[in-house]
Amino acid sequence: MLGVEITEFGGPQVLQWREVPDVVPGPGEVLIEVAAAGVNRADLLQRQGHYPPPPGAPEILGLECSGVVTAVGSDVTAWQVGDEVCALLSGGGYAERVVVDASLVLPIPRGIDVVDAAGLPEAAATVWSNVFDIAGLDRGRTFLVHGGAGGIGTTAIQMAAALDARVVATARSELRNVLEGLGADVVVDYRDEDFVSAVRDFTNGRGADVILDNMGAAYLERNIRALAPDGWLAIIGMQGGRKAEVNLGALLAKRGRISATALRGRVLSDRVRIIDAVAREVWPFVARGLVRPVIAKRMPMSDAAVAHELLEAGGHVGKVLLTR
Repeated sequence: MLGVEITEFGGPQVLQWREVPDVVPGPGEVLIEVAAAGVNRADLLQRQGHYPPPPGAPEILGLECSGVVTAVGSDVTAWQVGDEVCALLSGGGYAERVVVDASLVLPIPRGIDVVDAAGLPEAAATVWSNVFDIAGLDRGRTFLVHGGAGGIGTTAIQMAAALDARVVATARSELRNVLEGLGADVVVDYRDEDFVSAVRDFTNGRGADVILDNMGAAYLERNIRALAPDGWLAIIGMQGGRKAEVNLGALLAKRGRISATALRGRVLSDRVRIIDAVAREVWPFVARGLVRPVIAKRMPMSDAAVAHELLEAGGHVGKVLLTR
């Protein structure tokens, strides 16, 4: 079969569409003929040599995909050949076929195209697990999401709005109308506006109850200042650096809490629990049209290098998909 291989760690040019070893489902697994795969920031890090796959995971990039089940391993009863599905992967999505544990496979929600469905699993699972499961965002609370125009951000805005939370997002000002259309109450231009002041103004000085942060070190001090009493800062990325000092006094004064998680490295049972919750809690919102995959670009899988360049350049809204 064909897939995208990393010939060496480096820039996008190291990605090559070529023959790779075929895959066969084992017990408890399904084989998916890939229709599309989502491109994620973690893929860029792996390509650069900064995010190695966990033991046993495929070396091929791709943490989510959609397609059709073409074979099932023994003990699989939930899925049949011919089912259209999407799936959360530990790797392998940038290929013609991928094998995945059957418990990490999801039905395609009603009203979603099989290709566009590739943009849902990673974002929905990341947002649900961090914002709702860990941080406990609830209706009427204030939610601040950084990187509001990205795949995670556009999904987070819609999920929070669907649950009647109040949403503040950071993004470029020219994207304000788009993000407001997704459910953001306030959009703060991270280039020349102070998100701490914006959050305080919006909440009459209280702050954000939950913050979803993809920046890490660069935003840590300001995120703590933007937190409401008993607020929760959920860190899911380090685009702004890995190391920063924490003002424990400021954190203690607010009784603030910080969590930092990555979805890929969690044990299988935890990922299964998250996927089950996504099917139960998030998919109904998708079926009702309250949460949709926002797709910035679809391009052939053989153009994976171009897709990585697009993601690194920024400025787009939503997910970049690689299609077959």
